[in-house]
Amino acid sequence: MGKAVCNVSAAPLRLEPTHRSEMVSQMLYGESADVLETAGHFQKVRMDYDGYEGFVHHTQLTAISDEEFSTQPVSIFTELFGFAGSDSVMISMGSEVISRDKTELFPATHESIAKTAMLFLNTPYLWSGRSFFGVDCSGFMQIVFKVHGLLLPRDAYRQAEEGTVLDFIEESLPADLAFFEDEEGRIVHVGMMLEDQRIIHAYGKVRIDLMDSSGIFNTDLNRHTHRLRFVRRLL
Repeated sequence: MGKAVCNVSAAPLRLEPTHRSEMVSQMLYGESADVLETAGHFQKVRMDYDGYEGFVHHTQLTAISDEEFSTQPVSIFTELFGFAGSDSVMISMGSEVISRDKTELFPATHESIAKTAMLFLNTPYLWSGRSFFGVDCSGFMQIVFKVHGLLLPRDAYRQAEEGTVLDFIEESLPADLAFFEDEEGRIVHVGMMLEDQRIIHAYGKVRIDLMDSSGIFNTDLNRHTHRLRFVRRLL
């Protein structure tokens, strides 16, 4: 049915075509998608960035032609907050805007990726969020890597298939990803390693906690909150 781009700061990507339905992810300003079908006031889309599917309200999408999609120079927006176009839409890191300069991506090094993650400190937790207005654990990781030109899947359990596993947590470097499991062994949480065996992750808000071989130790609660499965290096 054609292509569309998100025309608001962050549009909910919902499981079903209703505002009451669960939000499964978000489309950020300028991100594009294939329109698969129309269901009342919603359109089902498949995002070009990560292949995620869901329903977006039609007012939050702008149709574009295949020619516009293939010829417009798009770059990832890399400022903390900014405004796009004459309508002054506030946008967040990871949004995509028209640009003649395709060199705006941050260089992808362990240090630069960790530095980008720190910009999200204290961002509120939002289930399925992936912007400065609210993130979940895997959305946080995906957006940080996106602005460095690196594609991560949307969900933590799929991100856990990327890179190589480290033998010991002491080998970790900034920007390595740590994955955590529940009692049944399912990957349910992800965070980014920092220096001195600390981790930045989204838990209530984006926060920094201590890490050891057991998992995340929350000093506010004085206990471990997440059980470590493994640490993986993506760079």
